[in-house]
Amino acid sequence: MTLPAITKHLKVLERAGLISRTREAQWRPCRLEAKPLQQAADWVEQYRKFWEDSLDRLEEYLSDLQARENQEDTQKDNDKDKRGKRDGKQ
Repeated sequence: MTLPAITKHLKVLERAGLISRTREAQWRPCRLEAKPLQQAADWVEQYRKFWEDSLDRLEEYLSDLQARENQEDTQKDNDKDKRGKRDGKQ
């Protein structure tokens, strides 16, 4: 990664309030700002829970749907077998 790219990324983080930068001679130390990072982490956590719950419900729905389809297929096969035996085809 180039120095200009790093500088650009640091400026974005600084404008977002996620880091603070100081000057010490030719050095530009950066410090993480915990409060905005915690707010961001809390926001991400809310959406993680939302998507986790949503995907769990989807998985349950799809499992139920697949079980019903399998049950219907089994019933159809049983009905075919019964008709075949009744018609003397087996």
